[in-house]
Amino acid sequence: RVQLVESGGGSVQSGGSLRLACAVSGDTASDYVMGWFRQAPGSEREGVAIFYIGYSGSSGTYYADSVKGRFTISQENAKNTLYLQMNSLRPEDGAIYYCAAGGGGPPTSVLERAYGMEYWGKGILVTVSS
Repeated sequence: RVQLVESGGGSVQSGGSLRLACAVSGDTASDYVMGWFRQAPGSEREGVAIFYIGYSGSSGTYYADSVKGRFTISQENAKNTLYLQMNSLRPEDGAIYYCAAGGGGPPTSVLERAYGMEYWGKGILVTVSS
């Protein structure tokens, strides 16, 4: 079983930066997807950024259009940690951010519907004030 624990959330002013971290423990497959999703009050959950690990096909990173150029997803293997660097934050970025992992699927399906993402962290709050 895979366990995910998020950290690094908090409050920041518009234009500021935060870095979220997700500590990963447990057995992961050789090919899997990790990512960040978020849900604001009254809104549906949405994909933010995903990272394909070990795939020879859909390898790399994918981002929601709303965060492209501002957010960066990365992994540090030695620490079994997934990061989300968030720059130029906007009030609409405020949400609970969730780390997720799983077998995944096509990038669009994963971002739009969290397809194949079996494991989830409990989430961490990010607040951006104007």
